[in-house]
Amino acid sequence: MKSETIGTATSGVEVLNVSPHGFWVMVERQEYFLDFDHFPWFREATVGQLFEVKLFHGHHLHWPKLDVDLDLERIRNPGRFPLVAEVAPGFGTG
Repeated sequence: MKSETIGTATSGVEVLNVSPHGFWVMVERQEYFLDFDHFPWFREATVGQLFEVKLFHGHHLHWPKLDVDLDLERIRNPGRFPLVAEVAPGFGTG
């Protein structure tokens, strides 16, 4: 006879609330707020897209429908990771 585990498995990550300014996620019993100014990829996302999030390796969040990947260090300290990209000279000139 095969025994089964009682209870439900949890993913370790859960979206708790969404506001016009951002949203809250709970990761391993720690709450984080992702504001849309620092995380603009989520601003136009649907609630369904926000709620479909996966936790990998205990510190990496992935939103597959949005193609967004963030580690907890970026969520904790968004100011250390500005949204600025440098374009190489001559890039895009054909």
